[in-house]
Amino acid sequence: MTPFVEGLRGRGIEAIAIDLPKRKAEDVVPRWLELAPPGPDVIVGGHSYGGRVASLAAATAASGDDGAAAGYRGLVCFSYPLHRPGGPELGARVAHFPAIACPVLLLSGESDPFARIDLLREAVRLLPHGELVTYPHLGHGLKPVLDDVLDRTATFIQSLPEPG
Repeated sequence: MTPFVEGLRGRGIEAIAIDLPKRKAEDVVPRWLELAPPGPDVIVGGHSYGGRVASLAAATAASGDDGAAAGYRGLVCFSYPLHRPGGPELGARVAHFPAIACPVLLLSGESDPFARIDLLREAVRLLPHGELVTYPHLGHGLKPVLDDVLDRTATFIQSLPEPG
């Protein structure tokens, strides 16, 4: 996440990276909520697994299941892992999407083996406030288009309504 964090900071966006334990994403949500508590000024996100955990936390925060009074201001997912490579199915990894109340930006390569593009486009429709940006000929990594990814992320963040 270092290039993402440094790139966002260079664009005037305060950003930090957090280390997550490698377990089932649903099991990591309580830890995420400790490290990045929901609030009207907090924008969360991550790449791949981290984005999935962030999305689950956003759904939990929006539903109030974590005891928080407010959800997140926004969510950014870089290369969201919609399914296992070779096992594309739309279901469990997006069941929580309708519960995500905050605006969501997803950025993905159109040849990502973890997110068949037609399924990803279908999944984004489950988000109440979702936007998808795709990159032709890219797989799971976005570093070849990192400047564009970071510019779009900064624009998305700056466009979010001010808390209050």
